[in-house]
Amino acid sequence: MKRLVWLMGLGGFSLGLQAGPQINVGTVYDYLDGDKSTYLKRVFNSGDATAFVKVNILEIIYEADGSTREVPVKAQADAQGRDGLMASPARLIVPAGGMQGVRLLHMGNRDAERYFRVRFVPVVPEKEDEFAVSADERDEYKKTLSAGVNVMTGFGTVFFVRPGQARFASEIEDSPGRYRLRNNGNTVVVIDEFRNCSQKNESECEPTTKHHVLAGKSFEFEKKPGREYRFNLVEGSEKKTLRIAGQP
Repeated sequence: MKRLVWLMGLGGFSLGLQAGPQINVGTVYDYLDGDKSTYLKRVFNSGDATAFVKVNILEIIYEADGSTREVPVKAQADAQGRDGLMASPARLIVPAGGMQGVRLLHMGNRDAERYFRVRFVPVVPEKEDEFAVSADERDEYKKTLSAGVNVMTGFGTVFFVRPGQARFASEIEDSPGRYRLRNNGNTVVVIDEFRNCSQKNESECEPTTKHHVLAGKSFEFEKKPGREYRFNLVEGSEKKTLRIAGQP
C-alpha cells in the first residue's frame, strides 16, 4: 500500500487507500464575550484520510423588517484595518483521527452586537487554495480519494460577537395564558433546551428546540392546559432552569 507522510509542526498525517475525511466542528453556535477578542474553535477529523478544510466567513446583517443578508467581511490592505471576524489560519490540514484548532479573531467595532456565519468546507486541495503541499502530493491525494466513494460534508456555524459592554435585561410577562420574554439588553439571550411536555406523563414531550432572542426582540408561547414548559434561560455565563405550568 502506498503511503504519504507530510510533517506539520509537531505531528504528521498519513494517507491510505479507501480513505475519506469526516470533519466535525462541535457546537453550531458560538459566542464571543465582550471582554474577549479571540475564540478557539476545534475541527475534528474522525475519517481515515487527511481533511483539507477552508474556513469562509460572512457577516450576517439583520434588516429592519427582520430579514437577513450575508456580506463579505470588510478588509483593508493590512490585517490591522480589518473590520469584522477573521480566521487564523484560514486553511487547515487535519490529520485522520486528529484535530486542529483555528482562532477566530474579531477586529473593529464592538459598539453593537455582530453576527457571522463561519463555514468549514473540506476540499480537494488545488494550487490556488494555498495549502502547503506540493503538486505531487495533491495528485496522490486525489488518487487516494478516487479509490473509494467519498462524500465530503462541510459545516456552517453562527458566531455571535457581543458588544464590548454587554448588558443583560430580560423582562418577563407570565400571564395565565401566555409567557413572554423580551430582551431589553444589548446582546443575545438564549432559550436553551426548550421542551413542551405533558404534565401527566413527563416522557410525552415535543421535540427539544433552541431559540436566540436578539436585543429588542421577544420570545413567547401560549400556555395550554395540561402542559408544562421547561427551558434554560442563558444570559452570558449565567444560566437559570425554569419550569412554567400551562393553564389551570
